[in-house]
Amino acid sequence: MDLFSRSWTALRTAVDGLSEQDWERPSGCTGWLVRDLVCHLVIDAQDVLITLVTPAETEPTVDSVTYWNLVEPPTGEDPLDALIPRLAAAYGEPRWLKFHFDDVGSAAGRAAELADPGVRVSTRDEVLTVGDYLSAYVVEWTLHHLDLIAHLPSAAEPPAETLAAARASLEKIAGAPIPALFSDKDALLVGTGRRVPTDAEKAALGELAERIPLVLG
Repeated sequence: MDLFSRSWTALRTAVDGLSEQDWERPSGCTGWLVRDLVCHLVIDAQDVLITLVTPAETEPTVDSVTYWNLVEPPTGEDPLDALIPRLAAAYGEPRWLKFHFDDVGSAAGRAAELADPGVRVSTRDEVLTVGDYLSAYVVEWTLHHLDLIAHLPSAAEPPAETLAAARASLEKIAGAPIPALFSDKDALLVGTGRRVPTDAEKAALGELAERIPLVLG
């Protein structure tokens, strides 16, 4: 629960610090500008709010790791992916998108703080505890924080503890540790296909290099 709040607060702070020019810069998500990514984060925050008020009575079917599915790398042609830039553009000035993000984002943060981690909720036709759901979103927030600042070298990075937690989750999804020569940030960037590994990194990955990138969906 604490890591969810830290990762979400850090991401919201990074969005708050964007200059007017930053909104039009590319993000780390294929085909999306920074403004498109923030529009996606609005939808993510809405999903958090919806899930936290969708109780389930049955036993959990997934946890914070098995919540994630491995999918094909995005091409920008998926209907929802293609919709996001149109939605972002519809806001016109960045300040209106920022206002909506602040509004929904703060509500999602408060809802998470008030939620009982042991309660079971339903999302994506699966059941899991609130604690596992919010833990899964530490990965989402941390990766998207890296996406947000991909072309903003002076922007603050995600907190060290959330980078470490996201890496640990990715290693569980991979079923193998990522070599220690990778920093937590590089493990996430390379492991999820956001950066191509160097020859030395590929050699260090060994057999794991054949299974990367791990694209989460």
